[in-house]
Formats: sequence, structure tokens, C-alpha cells
Amino acid sequence: QLQVVESGGGVVQPGGSLRLSCTASQRTTHYYSIAWFRQAPGRDRELVACFTSGDRNTLYADSVKGRFTISRDNAKNTVYLQMNSLKSEDTGVYYCAQSPPPSIFHAQCDSRGYDSWGQGTQVTVSS
Repeated sequence: QLQVVESGGGVVQPGGSLRLSCTASQRTTHYYSIAWFRQAPGRDRELVACFTSGDRNTLYADSVKGRFTISRDNAKNTVYLQMNSLKSEDTGVYYCAQSPPPSIFHAQCDSRGYDSWGQGTQVTVSS
């Protein structure tokens, strides 16, 4: 069973930055679809950003375009989410999810396409 661990969450003021990390127990970053989701209190889980597969294709939620960047370091088997210009509405628990191809759900990084999830890391944006 693949283990996925997120880290890097914390409390930051509006306009600040955080970088989240996602590391798996096996080598996955070079060919898995890997996604970041988040869930705010009282709201449904939503996609933030993802690699649709092991290539460079990425997707971003409209609400984070231009502020967040997903990247990966295959040598470290780690995927990052750089979050800049943070807003209060970015507050939530951020989850990393991974799954090998193929899946019809990966083209849009639909959560139904992922079977390995981390425990989540809390991000709080508050003054």
C-alpha cells in the first residue's frame, strides 16, 4: 500500500506564502497522476492543482491560477505546492493524492481517480 505524507502547512498572514510537500513511500512522481485537494470547514473537497500524469501537463483551479504552482522533484520523489499571495479563502486542510495511470478521471484530476491519500496538512490564512 502506497503511503503518502504531506507537510509544510501552518499559519500565515494574508499575502504570505507557504510551500507544501508531498512524499510517497515508493517512486511515483515520474509517472503517477498527483494532485492537491483542499477542504475548508463546511465545504466540499475541491481540486487545487495537479499533474495529470508523469508528463508536464498540469491543471489549476481558477481560484489559484497565477498564485499557486505545482512542481516535482523526481530525485526526491516529492511534489510541491508553492502558494503565494495567500488569501483567507485558501484556509483549509490540504491533501495530496496519487494514483498510477491509466484512469479516465486523471485528465481532469477528478478525486475518484485517486486511491492513495495523505492525512492532510492544515493551512490557515489569518491576520
